[in-house]
Amino acid sequence: MSENSTKPPQDPKATYTSSNITVLKGLDAVRKRPAMYIGDVSKRGLHHLVYEIVDNSIDEALAGYCNKIKVTIEKDNIITVEDNGRGIPVDMHKDEKRPALEVVMTVLHAGGKFDKGTYKVSGGLHGVGLSVVNALSEWLEVEVSRDGYVHQQRYERGHIMTPLKKLRETPTTGTTISYRADFEIFKVQEYEWEILAERMRESAFLNKGVTIELVDERTDEIQAETFLYEGGLLEFVKYLNDTKQPLHEKIVAFEGEKEGVPIEIALQYNSGYQENILTYVNSINTIEGGSHLSGFRTALTRTLNTYAAKNGLLKKNDVTLSGDDVREGLTAVLSVKVAEPQFEGQTKTKLGNSEIKGVVDSFVSDGLNEFLEQNPTVGKRIVEKCTLSAQAREAARKARELTRRKSALESLNLPGKLSDCSAKDPSICELYLVEGDSAGGSAKQGRDRRYQAILPLRGKIINTEKARIDKVLNNNEIRTIITALGAGFKEDFDLTRLRYHKVIIMTDADVDGAHIRTLLLTFFFRYFPELIINGHIYIGMPPLYRVKVGKQERYVYDELEREAAIKQLTNGNSDTKVSIQRYKGLGEMNPEQLWKTTMDPETRTLMQVNLEDAASSDRIFTILMGDDVEPRRDFITSHARYVENLDI
Repeated sequence: MSENSTKPPQDPKATYTSSNITVLKGLDAVRKRPAMYIGDVSKRGLHHLVYEIVDNSIDEALAGYCNKIKVTIEKDNIITVEDNGRGIPVDMHKDEKRPALEVVMTVLHAGGKFDKGTYKVSGGLHGVGLSVVNALSEWLEVEVSRDGYVHQQRYERGHIMTPLKKLRETPTTGTTISYRADFEIFKVQEYEWEILAERMRESAFLNKGVTIELVDERTDEIQAETFLYEGGLLEFVKYLNDTKQPLHEKIVAFEGEKEGVPIEIALQYNSGYQENILTYVNSINTIEGGSHLSGFRTALTRTLNTYAAKNGLLKKNDVTLSGDDVREGLTAVLSVKVAEPQFEGQTKTKLGNSEIKGVVDSFVSDGLNEFLEQNPTVGKRIVEKCTLSAQAREAARKARELTRRKSALESLNLPGKLSDCSAKDPSICELYLVEGDSAGGSAKQGRDRRYQAILPLRGKIINTEKARIDKVLNNNEIRTIITALGAGFKEDFDLTRLRYHKVIIMTDADVDGAHIRTLLLTFFFRYFPELIINGHIYIGMPPLYRVKVGKQERYVYDELEREAAIKQLTNGNSDTKVSIQRYKGLGEMNPEQLWKTTMDPETRTLMQVNLEDAASSDRIFTILMGDDVEPRRDFITSHARYVENLDI
């Protein structure tokens, strides 16, 4: 870090010493059960280690003591994170009788997050971040600059390898952590630039004035990007909407504090039909929403209705604007800072503090009403769009009736082309959405009728990115899917009524199949995000080739696997007769082959769809499925090098 960088103003009365470190015992289970702490040991978990360290630096920024963070991916996949915060305390801990740094690095639930005099709000909620990263690293080295010296210590797989020592004098403060993840634990070894860049960009948007630099030194041509957004959430909304057509140029943005809760909000309508509301608590993405989202929605609906009525913008025969109406085409980002956040939900990313709803409601109502009064032209455009949405909603009412959940006894109301399973326990039931009648026929014959249901889809479903809700619900394939799922739709949705806990998209391994798969994913992302968040959406992975030598056969998924299978089955003998079958479509497989390769739980490969980054997902779906051609062309061009198999 630069030694002469200017830091945020500091409170001279605030102290951060070993007395601020609170200890809750225990560390043994991390290496045995890493998924309990970081989600999984695949790509998601590997990148999560980086987030844990960066989040600690962000907490220093939230406290006003850090404004520069640098993340470097070095050769051999070593990660280094530097910040110019206060530095982790290195003095002796009064209870543990050892340096506070050692306590933070080796004891779960040890950190300054439990002492509200140290951090009023923090993203690192449990004090497990650094100790978990340490436990899951082949080695980790930490350098702390504070109290006039640089202090260093090294760990291996969570164990202390060197005593804490002073290296040299320094006038600066900060923490630098370098580590190499333990690849005996993690299934993947490569960090992905785009995943880290999206996370760093998001953190910079949420913490305006904080510079976050990301550097990749793994290749000769070093890649680097710096994220700094003085406009905060206003710039975040501008970024989210840059592939869309804004309804009004001026972004609605205001921030302040209400009843001790800092709140920042930015929003802008676009000409599309989808809502994209991102919410954060202490810089944590609350993908399941919670009380702060409820407060925002309530305030938005009430304020726009009041404003429309007061200014005569609703005709006599117009219906009252509903929540869906006022959120059509809305992009918004809401960030709140809560001293004692209570999280709940499937992924522990739903804010449960009930008092926050009223606080956000009041704050947003005041700010939005003031903006509308000062910008009547923008207000009129917004109300006009909401009114059109209300008219479309009324037109969609009859179509929606067809999708309402029937009782379990009314099985005759299920779609006629659905071949249902006999089991009634949703937790073991699977629904295959299969491209085409031919593949659907094979799937029906090859399935296990006890727990696997088949729903053949004819052709490509409607592009839900470019259609209003009434058009979406008038599409036969969409209605069929909604009815088969049985969980209702929009305000009628109830996850507990979902008839299948695995919804598997099974399409051909070609361009058309990929397009249909993207259309279905767009539909689920826009209208059933709860299914993705709760892990119910999967993609079936049919093989591309069958390699047969004599009575032996292998099903493989790409050319590399094909060549390896040939070599294995022939023992390297080039004279051996090899039969290779290339599957361009699921319909080319007989029922037995389809079962063996794509449907048998013992041998199939399924890819679970998750919502790791809602902002990035929204942007990609808009680019791929929206009206604007130029961003789509740029996206395809920049990602073409990653395409390994393409059928024209």
